[in-house]
Amino acid sequence: MTANPERIESFRALALQLTCEAVNLASSPSEARSIMTKAVESLEGKIATSLAFIGSDCRLVLLPEYWLTGFPMGEALGIWAQKACLAMDDPIYDTLAEIAQKFNIFLAGNAYEIDPNFPSLYFQSCFIFNPSGIMVLRYRRLNSMYTPTPHDVWDKYLDCYGLDGIFPVAKTEIGNLATIASDEILFPELARTFATRGAEIFLHPTSEIYGHARLPKEAAKVSRAVENMAYVISANTAGIVNTPLPSSSTDGGSKIIDYRGILLAETGAGESMAAFAEIDLAALRRNRKRPGIQNLLARHRSGLYTETYQQPHFYPANTMLEGEIERQHFIKTQQATINNLIQQGII
Repeated sequence: MTANPERIESFRALALQLTCEAVNLASSPSEARSIMTKAVESLEGKIATSLAFIGSDCRLVLLPEYWLTGFPMGEALGIWAQKACLAMDDPIYDTLAEIAQKFNIFLAGNAYEIDPNFPSLYFQSCFIFNPSGIMVLRYRRLNSMYTPTPHDVWDKYLDCYGLDGIFPVAKTEIGNLATIASDEILFPELARTFATRGAEIFLHPTSEIYGHARLPKEAAKVSRAVENMAYVISANTAGIVNTPLPSSSTDGGSKIIDYRGILLAETGAGESMAAFAEIDLAALRRNRKRPGIQNLLARHRSGLYTETYQQPHFYPANTMLEGEIERQHFIKTQQATINNLIQQGII
């Protein structure tokens, strides 16, 4: 968690919609690295031209999920770690830090990452660099179907990083920032936890099916904004190429939603900088301090739910502390959880 005494009451933010060139078909880690390097090299020009159009008060740029590598499509954990994962001190991070410095922006995104504390695993990490090129937030995704999470090695991860490292909120001059990866937007407890730790803006790198119908993630983005009185900035991919998946399956709909649930900006399909909007922190803070029926943060009676969330029949922690882990582990663990819920009469 970081702090900065200078506070900006309003600024513009951009959810930059980019095409992902996946590394799944790369024949070697070096070929995959070349694809990743190309993605980073092209980023500077796209940010430069976007900021020239939006204006100098654009202080935050969010990149989509998977923008650097795509996602594993059946690869064993060890193979994906070698092919697509960054080290915590990776030179690619250095380049991203330089971009943040050059354009005087907060630059946020998402990447797969290895951690020397957990050598047999990798995590899906969200990051935020400040305009000085310092990484002010590193969040490892906590809810994932096929990727290891801190919850899977909970006790050791907690010892390594503490709760502030598990639920980080970066307190910056452009507000208190938290990150929520992809379909984690469907888990209200995560966003609420960040809100109770001060988060005012949720950065949501995603790669998802987009449509004008009220799909689950679309409804969740509005809900997370309203119930937490927070901005949601959501950057989607402009398709994923070089995989067996049809390239436009996850394309379009990057958006910014304000603390009232009002859609401020949205873009259609393809690479785009059209999803930008003003972030009015002064108005958000006035609303959070105003008594009344709409102040859902102040009305939230969290103590009512403590016993519910302590029940042992939900998804277990620490299932990846020992032994070799393969993709089948995720399905087996989820099936065991379903069986527990059935036995308890919950489903």
